[in-house]
Amino acid sequence: MPCGPYIPDFLTPAVDGGNADLRQGVDRVLSTPRSRLRREFTLLAESEARTLPLRGPGPETRVRPFAAEQLARGDAAALRALGGLLTAYDAAFVAPYRPWIDAAVASDVAWRSRELAAGGVRALLETFRPMARWSPPVLEVTYPVERDLHLAGRGLLLVPSYFCWRKPITLFDGALLPVLVYPVEKPVQPPAAASDASLARLLGPTRAALLYEVALRGCATTSELALAVGCSLPNTCQQLAILREAGLAACRKEGRCVLHHPTPLGCRLLETAGDGPAEGPLPMPRPATVSP
Repeated sequence: MPCGPYIPDFLTPAVDGGNADLRQGVDRVLSTPRSRLRREFTLLAESEARTLPLRGPGPETRVRPFAAEQLARGDAAALRALGGLLTAYDAAFVAPYRPWIDAAVASDVAWRSRELAAGGVRALLETFRPMARWSPPVLEVTYPVERDLHLAGRGLLLVPSYFCWRKPITLFDGALLPVLVYPVEKPVQPPAAASDASLARLLGPTRAALLYEVALRGCATTSELALAVGCSLPNTCQQLAILREAGLAACRKEGRCVLHHPTPLGCRLLETAGDGPAEGPLPMPRPATVSP
């Protein structure tokens, strides 16, 4: 990805129904019309030229996008290579962490959906403070650059992202589908696996699975947890009560929902339990590069 403030929009295409299928997304990237490729790579070159003085002197400071000239021309071989790089990057740096990514996104969507159902659009938009502030009819967003995005009756698609940091972002081209990509809450590190034999022996398999799901999601309703572990609702309530009595989980009431979350003691137990390697759970992914 380029290091400047501009990221070509074609690298983040819209997919049908919000489906996050990698193959479909890569196919959309590779089928970008040549005219759009030329336009967006021209913008990328202009952005690089503007930001280059800020990176210090010397040719080593220039970051040259992968096969930029060939991609701008719509070269078939360059596009195939780009597709291969995107797929390889996902396999190496995204797929191993997919359960934690999906859980963080699902938890965010569940929370904001409850706010929307309970209080309408205003309550939903209030959940984005301090990143955004609803001042009808304008949503004011803390954004890296000054700009206005006019919806013109098109609506705004809210996109939770595990890889978006600190501030929401949107597409550069205002003529495209209006989206607001915003960061979700991220765990410091993934909890230990639910199948850890030692944890199951200590707590019992159902309570171990429930504690894992609570920590993985960060916050979840009783029904969500019951569905996740394949347990009846009454039994889930009973097992969660035992976890609360042991100080491993806690709950709070929001509207008609009871939300469960892990305590520091519960998180610590998950981090130290199991038969895994001594160095503990896998670290969360860091930015990296993949060579062609």
